[in-house]
Amino acid sequence: MEMKDKESEPRDRDSKLTTFSSRRKGSKRVAYFHDPNIGNFHYGPNHPMKPHRLALTHSLVVNYGLDEKMDVYRPHRASQIDMEKFHSKEYIKFLSSVTPATLPEFIKLGIPVQQQFNVGDDCPVFPGLFDYCSIYTGGSLDGARTLNTGSHDIAVNWAGGLHHAKKIEASGFCYVNDIVLAILELLRQHQRVVYIDIDIHHGDGVQEAFYLCDRVMTVSFHRYGDRFFPGTGSMYELGSDAGRYYSVNVPLRQGIDDDSYFDQVFKPTMDKVMSFFQPSAIVLQCGADSLAGDRLGSFSLSIKGHGKCVEYMKKFHMPILVLGGGGYTVRNVARCWTYETSLLVDAELQNDLPINEYFEAFRPDFLLFPELQMNENQNTRQYLESIVRYVHENLRNLAHAPSVHMHDVPPELLSVDSLANDETEDIENNSPMSESGVYEDDDMCIEELA
Repeated sequence: MEMKDKESEPRDRDSKLTTFSSRRKGSKRVAYFHDPNIGNFHYGPNHPMKPHRLALTHSLVVNYGLDEKMDVYRPHRASQIDMEKFHSKEYIKFLSSVTPATLPEFIKLGIPVQQQFNVGDDCPVFPGLFDYCSIYTGGSLDGARTLNTGSHDIAVNWAGGLHHAKKIEASGFCYVNDIVLAILELLRQHQRVVYIDIDIHHGDGVQEAFYLCDRVMTVSFHRYGDRFFPGTGSMYELGSDAGRYYSVNVPLRQGIDDDSYFDQVFKPTMDKVMSFFQPSAIVLQCGADSLAGDRLGSFSLSIKGHGKCVEYMKKFHMPILVLGGGGYTVRNVARCWTYETSLLVDAELQNDLPINEYFEAFRPDFLLFPELQMNENQNTRQYLESIVRYVHENLRNLAHAPSVHMHDVPPELLSVDSLANDETEDIENNSPMSESGVYEDDDMCIEELA
């Protein structure tokens, strides 16, 4: 076991990568995925998305000593083949080859990159773009595979959760939809997976991917109306064909606070979802732009209020993949995800932040739970009750959880299209594992079909 450093000295935030740590006997096994390079990417001047928030988060995690209660891994980098399980080959080929230097060449060749792939102001081409996508996607895939082996009960990848990316284009600061890919991986071992999204923005990319599927239920709690991005997520978006009633949307107005969000909406909705759908695995996207005071958000959730959702879903005692997402007031994102990491490992944290290399970023209070700037709650009890009642009525139409034929060897190349068509091929799984139950870096590539 690693000796605890002096309180006045920040700990080395990369020192425990790829090593095992000690846990209290009987506690859930938590796998935590972090690449020290993830915080070095930059979307560009004045862009609200700051990957640097992940460096702040990991620094707090380490300096609070939470890494000692988890198994910490550097994730593998997802390959083009990994990404093409959901995304089109043409789109992934573009992402893998475009750079700020080569972008003009694409345009000269007459390729309408902005119209075809939606890269531009919101989704810029920046140095290292494909490496960035490979890292955050690899962490989510590793998390799902770790849960599938049964070696861990909880997997965490704060770099993941980029829920807006579509099959053939980028969207909303998101390029590769790591969530869809991770869910496809979980479906190799789990009959039903529930996806829960507490980002302030609707989880449109994930909903769209599984809109025709009854093995994945998508549940999104988000702001809706007044042209708020992405403009989807009406409570009347229910899914289609086999997936009808498997898309659950809870559209909210600005300013919703802790009590309204958790007690009146989240808990009663998730109670019914878990009862009717009966999943065996959970994917939880924890976008922190639903916090009060977020640069792009307008909700009034406190850090503890946001964490209530994480704490509650953990109580269902099933494999859970916990991901990041939005969040644009960097210091509060780090506070939130550090606190939620502590909930996952059953640790109590002091309010005074530990000394760390980014300590000055948390001015002026240097607290884990600062007072956040709240907006007026425009969600009346009557409005929230009407939404929850509508959700409950639709869930009753499920009658019972769908029965699913499971392959003896789940298909290696499971795809969204195969789910919708209910046509999958049995392909031998040849991916070797390390003794720890986690895929080795060199072994993560998907085998070509013979």
